[in-house]
Amino acid sequence: MNLVEELTPLLSAEAAAEASAAGIEAADLEQAVWVRLLEQAPAEPRRWVRSAVRAEARRARRQALRELPYAVEPSTAPEAGPDHRALTAERRRAVRAAVRRTPGRCPELLAAMLAPEDPTYREIAGELGMSQGSLGPVRSRCLGCLRRMLAAEVAAPEVRGMER
Repeated sequence: MNLVEELTPLLSAEAAAEASAAGIEAADLEQAVWVRLLEQAPAEPRRWVRSAVRAEARRARRQALRELPYAVEPSTAPEAGPDHRALTAERRRAVRAAVRRTPGRCPELLAAMLAPEDPTYREIAGELGMSQGSLGPVRSRCLGCLRRMLAAEVAAPEVRGMER
């Protein structure tokens, strides 16, 4: 019997016993112990497994105490600081300016798709007098054009030092 076959039942039982108190899945706890086993290669693996499971469970509990979930994603938080709001507004202005410079029907189509009301394809097609089936391919071409325009506006960093 190899080491993995010998330790798997013990490790599974120990992890199942400790996991709920640690606020971690038993499988995650098992995996962490297997990784530690590979890193350390203890002399007495059966005895080591018990202490390693408990140590990993303690580590998981400490980590859970330090980690606080966000109520709202930080980038979209309404109480974001003025610098964040200014950068967000500047990005929106840059995208809208690039949309206005796109060729053909793209400005109308992209503006309709960026509308805050979030219209459906049917509503956009009716508003622009296009068939709903042609909306997807035209949108794809317009977004490709917009992507190329915005990529061209982002300057490549200057070469410095001995890299020339």
